[in-house]
Amino acid sequence: MDKNQLGIEYMQEGKWEDAAKVFVEAIEEAPEDPVSYINFGNLLAVVGETEKALQFFQKAIELDENAAAAYYSAGNVYYENEQFDQAKTMFETAMKRGLDSSDNFFMLGMSLIAMEQPLKALPYFQRCTELNEQDAEGFFQYGLCLANQSYLDEAIEQFEKCIKIDPQHADAFYNLGVAYGFQEDGDKALAMFDKALEIQPDHLLAGHGKRLIEEAGQ
Repeated sequence: MDKNQLGIEYMQEGKWEDAAKVFVEAIEEAPEDPVSYINFGNLLAVVGETEKALQFFQKAIELDENAAAAYYSAGNVYYENEQFDQAKTMFETAMKRGLDSSDNFFMLGMSLIAMEQPLKALPYFQRCTELNEQDAEGFFQYGLCLANQSYLDEAIEQFEKCIKIDPQHADAFYNLGVAYGFQEDGDKALAMFDKALEIQPDHLLAGHGKRLIEEAGQ
């Protein structure tokens, strides 16, 4: 078996030391192959060695400036470290280098959300859900962006897709309740808040929304 593949399998099994050993061997055997550096960087990121991880991603990029996976992985590290501007740059570069994956579009959208640019995030969540029609969180974030721009009918459609995939997504039910509330459909709003609270009894926002609807109906 290819050592990179073996290392990935060790990672999936949580065998970090075994994975590190075979990735190092892969690097020693093929020092010009960026894939081994990306894999070892991913391992370092998982165990919290983020600065070292970034060095390995940078090495992979030096070997191959079109190594899209290296930019994506670096973007994830920057995102986890709340360095959203750097994360955005990396995800954008991965996209420009040919990475047409739902995960990359999702993370690019999330970076823009973190930078309070929901309008710019919209097309990336749209593309994410086109590429992965089972991504409940992608549909949820897409719906939030649409709601932020007051596209309520379109937002409701995305939240509905989210809960169809993940019927336990309390936040999607809550946001459906908010959207129906803005459309002055109190009955539907109340039903959505109730569902959110059924899934997550301590959902404070849903509880607050439910009280507002009930008080308005008195």
